[in-house]
Amino acid sequence: MSPLAEWLREQCEALRARRVRGVLWIAADPDTALARASEWIAAGDWRAPLWLGPVNESAPDIPRLAAAKARSRLGQEHDLVVIDAVSPQGGFDPDAFGALSGTVLAGGWLVLLTPAHWLTPEAGPWRGDADYRRLTQWPHAAQTLEARYLRRVARELMAAESMAVWTPEAPLPRAGASRLSAGNPVQAQTPISIPTSSPTPTSRDADCLTADQAEAVARLTRLRRRRPLVLVADRGRGKSAALGIAAARRLQQGERQLWVSASTREAVAPLFARLAALLPEGRLDETGFTLTLAGQPAQVTWLPPERVLPALDDTDIDPHAPPTLLVDEAAAIPAARLIRWLERFPRLAFATTVHGYEGTGRGFEVRLRERLDQLTPGWRRLRLSEPVRWAAGDPLEALTRDLLCLDAEAASAETVAASAEHHAPRVVWLDREALAANATLLTQAFGLLVQAHYRTAPSDLRHLLDGPEVALPAVMLGEALVAIAVVQPEGGFDAALAAEIHHGRRRPRGHLMAQSLAFHGGYLDAARARWWRLMRIAVHPALRRRGVGSQLLAAVEEAATAAGIERLGVSFGAEPGLIAFWRRAGFVTLRLGLTREAASGEPALMLGRGLTPAARDTLAAMAADFRLLLPDLLSQAARDLDPEVAASLLWEGEPGPASNALRARLAWFAEGGGELALVRPWLRQAWLDWWRHQPAPGGESALADTPKESVQDSDVAAALGTPAAIATAVAALFQGHDERLSDDGRRGRQARARALARGLLAAAGEGGDMVKPAPGE
Repeated sequence: MSPLAEWLREQCEALRARRVRGVLWIAADPDTALARASEWIAAGDWRAPLWLGPVNESAPDIPRLAAAKARSRLGQEHDLVVIDAVSPQGGFDPDAFGALSGTVLAGGWLVLLTPAHWLTPEAGPWRGDADYRRLTQWPHAAQTLEARYLRRVARELMAAESMAVWTPEAPLPRAGASRLSAGNPVQAQTPISIPTSSPTPTSRDADCLTADQAEAVARLTRLRRRRPLVLVADRGRGKSAALGIAAARRLQQGERQLWVSASTREAVAPLFARLAALLPEGRLDETGFTLTLAGQPAQVTWLPPERVLPALDDTDIDPHAPPTLLVDEAAAIPAARLIRWLERFPRLAFATTVHGYEGTGRGFEVRLRERLDQLTPGWRRLRLSEPVRWAAGDPLEALTRDLLCLDAEAASAETVAASAEHHAPRVVWLDREALAANATLLTQAFGLLVQAHYRTAPSDLRHLLDGPEVALPAVMLGEALVAIAVVQPEGGFDAALAAEIHHGRRRPRGHLMAQSLAFHGGYLDAARARWWRLMRIAVHPALRRRGVGSQLLAAVEEAATAAGIERLGVSFGAEPGLIAFWRRAGFVTLRLGLTREAASGEPALMLGRGLTPAARDTLAAMAADFRLLLPDLLSQAARDLDPEVAASLLWEGEPGPASNALRARLAWFAEGGGELALVRPWLRQAWLDWWRHQPAPGGESALADTPKESVQDSDVAAALGTPAAIATAVAALFQGHDERLSDDGRRGRQARARALARGLLAAAGEGGDMVKPAPGE
């Protein structure tokens, strides 16, 4: 047995005994690093190895995976993962590292290959590696970008202790990098991980591995009406498995249908894997899990978020008793959608990861807690703290947390309150070199952005530090960072390239908004003009509605004007609260995407604000074009857009002039003449005129997607402005969903439509010649 094989055998035995995972860092030139990795693989007896990185003839012959496909391995397990960040065509992919670090078994190893200069992070200029191609924006190239992020990663690696390091001159791996400078001859400090066999359960429940997990399963199994459960946990705590165990038990107890939702199918793979293991007689496919129990069919159905509410309209679903809904990674789903689910599903559980690329449980709780208290005051929260898949203190978990800044936290509410007593908010423009070196400020900045966004990827931190031309205006309160924006310059293409973009013949990297408006919107000048796009903006929860966000936006506008920028823009997943925020800031809607974006699960919405009279006129013309297009979009390509979002968009624009002919036709229909199909254009126009006279919609209270029966039992004429009535009117009049009017067939729908006409006539009689309120009035 070779010295390396003997060393590795001893280390693996120690890892398995301690139920932890090992980390090996090989820092060398590409040829040496690949040769060392080959030696390592040959020295061990690996059952499920994986090589992540570009195809390389020098790489060992084990299963390979491109970094872009790393998420496909979520829910799987490996005893060895080698991450090739040293090959010139590869580079360090933080998203892939974050995804695959969680697939390493206890007793297994993660091996990271990097260039030799990572051992001296303070030396020389740092430039982007090959993976920085994903970060580039025309006209910048990857190798020209500053690599503050990579320098920070190298610093974290050098500070890690529970990790083995194999340098070019050493015959065997040695102790943690932080000890190398002291010349420590100790060959390695044992890293930690989960055993190859299942850990000894700390729970009396035979299906559960920890008392935490058993408690979660017990609560999920006995979910009560109107008492939702919120599970929060770090990665590796068995949260998804607990959902799967509970689903199996609910089926065994006689429940015949459960629904499962998450932002992606991959996120619930562990849930369905545990369910299938407990009920092996069932069948698992892409739609969910089915089996027969006691001669009766039973199923757990997977539904993407946008399909959950429409599925309630299926003929075999009782609206009074819908299936139990289990939601995994709820932080990655817009709060407005979760609130509507709270209103529609008597039995409901939300589970989410507190730290990690899946989303952020902190932001989730901030956004949802108030509505949980209002709608379901009996809700309960349970945190899973004990690791299931590896022991507490696992070195790879700690390293992943430190490298990817997964524990980033905004300044505490107490810190902000104390600072507010002695300091006034002041706007600063953060220097990214200083930010990368200031752990406290970086944690506050990134933590605040994570908290405010539905899903944050590890690569977002890299973009924050190294994205080309990115600017970071922030608001400080003493030493506490309380607001931040991420600003990305766009546009400014020359005439020839702008024309190529406009006609779809070229698609340079980046410039999302400028290119989308030029190609999809048909506006050539959108590519020629210079924009500042606000990619993200976040205000500390303790200071919201205190004018801090407005102070930050005013500073951005002042700086943009000074830099000769004429247009500001934003693009985000369409949500009424965000639409209302940007509308109050003077932005107008320019484009609605036709597909749902990955981060929010909603179609992308683009808004802009002109900073000069000419730019304001140009954007006003674009907004008028969008209002002209919107009804067609809602009736066809955007037919499944949430009525709440559609209502927010329809509010923009001026009401039509009062018309006696319109009122006469409505009165004829209201009194029993004709039918809905014959008056829909007039009814739609009357509703739109009424709606545009109302105060601007949006804000934190979402329009409720209330059950259809409550709409039927209410007086629509008297409750024209209720959330349920608004959602029903938009769905029926603009999106062709007449079924939203009534469950009582054609006659019931006609009766509801006539009641709507009577309500509009009454409102017109009371309102007279009203003036459209401005946003915020």
